[in-house]
Amino acid sequence: MKIHQGFSPARVWGYLGFAALFFLVTWAWTIQIDRALGIPAFASGCVLFGILVFIALFSMRKRLSFLPLAPASRWFLLHSVGGFLVLFLFWLHTDGVGPKGFYGQLLTVLFYITSLSGMAGLVMEKFYPRQLTCSGAEVIYERIPGELAEIREQVESQVLNCTEETGSSTLAEHYLETLKWYFQKPRFFMSNIFGSHLSQHWVRQQCMILERFLDEKERAYLDRVYILAEKKRKIDFHYALQTLLKTWLLVHIPLAGAVMAMVFWHLILILVFFV
Repeated sequence: MKIHQGFSPARVWGYLGFAALFFLVTWAWTIQIDRALGIPAFASGCVLFGILVFIALFSMRKRLSFLPLAPASRWFLLHSVGGFLVLFLFWLHTDGVGPKGFYGQLLTVLFYITSLSGMAGLVMEKFYPRQLTCSGAEVIYERIPGELAEIREQVESQVLNCTEETGSSTLAEHYLETLKWYFQKPRFFMSNIFGSHLSQHWVRQQCMILERFLDEKERAYLDRVYILAEKKRKIDFHYALQTLLKTWLLVHIPLAGAVMAMVFWHLILILVFFV
């Protein structure tokens, strides 16, 4: 997911500057062409369609990674800049007010929803991989259920050994009443998404409350449980962020496909009835 890395801010601003210049030139050029042809918004629509096709090729590029078609990081950057550019071109094409009629309005709504999902994905692709790297753990998404099950088994083994060795059920009772809920599956999904430390505070508070009722031997077992809880907390963090990254693609790509299908049909109608 780190395909955006490797570009300096200067290069990013350079691409954005080129996009702004391209938009201004296109604006002036399309006005002249539309006046000459007598077909409103025809030239801006053609340019918009061409850029939409280009940014849609990014998905194909990822499937053809074995071909020497420039680095994926450069495609991702061009895809992102092109996404912002088509926003301005769409505004230019619709004259800022949006088309009339159900089909045009539906296309407009889908276009803006797709654009918003793309912006959200760009933010996630920019910040989430860095946060995952700084979490201090490397987790493969598909292995998360197995790793959580292994941690839960280790915790229950520590609790059972504590009960057998000390003859006290304090740790076991607290585990059944509170900690078992935490170790059953990934928790604190939304707080992890927003970078909150709620899960860390919750685990620490539960251990501090219990620690006052334990003797020295029981506290040693509690320390091991706390270490395992911290390990699970990092896995939960990976689960939340990686789930959102994967889910975003399942939303953005179908929306983009729907927009392209409607754009193709819109283009066919224009060519048949107006050209």
